[in-house]
Amino acid sequence: MARMTTHNLDARNLLCPMPVIKAQDAVAKLSSGDVLEVTCTDPGAAHDIPAWCRVHGHSVKEIKQGSNELVVIIEVGETDG
Repeated sequence: MARMTTHNLDARNLLCPMPVIKAQDAVAKLSSGDVLEVTCTDPGAAHDIPAWCRVHGHSVKEIKQGSNELVVIIEVGETDG
């Protein structure tokens, strides 16, 4: 079984499209199977990040919605790197 690691990305106080761009930059440095937890305050990220994941072959494992922020948990798919 491949070893996966969990990484955290703080995208709080960033507005669209920056949470997606920051997530894309972070995922580019990760390996398939790794997990990225993106913490955002932009409510649009709950739609934008999953849409980006579908296009690029990653999967959203969970979206945790808090009162002022949300955490999108992404499992990195096959990477071209």
